[in-house]
Amino acid sequence: MHDITEFAMLSRITVGLPGNLALATEDFQEGCGFVRSCDVHWLDKEIRRRGWHFIWIAEPSLRSGVGETAQAAIAGAPKLALRRVNPGFNVANIDRIELIQYPWFFIAKVRVSPYQIQQNTVLKMTERAMHLPMTATSELEPVVGRLAAPIS
Repeated sequence: MHDITEFAMLSRITVGLPGNLALATEDFQEGCGFVRSCDVHWLDKEIRRRGWHFIWIAEPSLRSGVGETAQAAIAGAPKLALRRVNPGFNVANIDRIELIQYPWFFIAKVRVSPYQIQQNTVLKMTERAMHLPMTATSELEPVVGRLAAPIS
């Protein structure tokens, strides 16, 4: 298995990439593969050079993993972090790894930041409608009444 380090990239790419751009990947889990051929800065430059967009999402996921070795602990954390990343995002970057060693085990905290590679400029989050929480009608009536009152 690939040693997981900071700045490692994980890819869920299911759509074609621009031009002749291809990413060499190694299987991981959660529907992702490690990108072996580049880092996030190189990929950003190449995507933009081809006229596509590499969009950084400012909501990283921070998760912890436990293992008998440092790499076992580190490997568990991205699996959990990727479960919290919207499946619509097709690339994730491991930004930070914090490792704590105890006498019989390791704990790793890993921060994963999602990215989206796409041709257009509008970030499409999901095909489904999102349900927003609504306040009860009785709580809205005074506000609606004030807004509808004539201005004198």
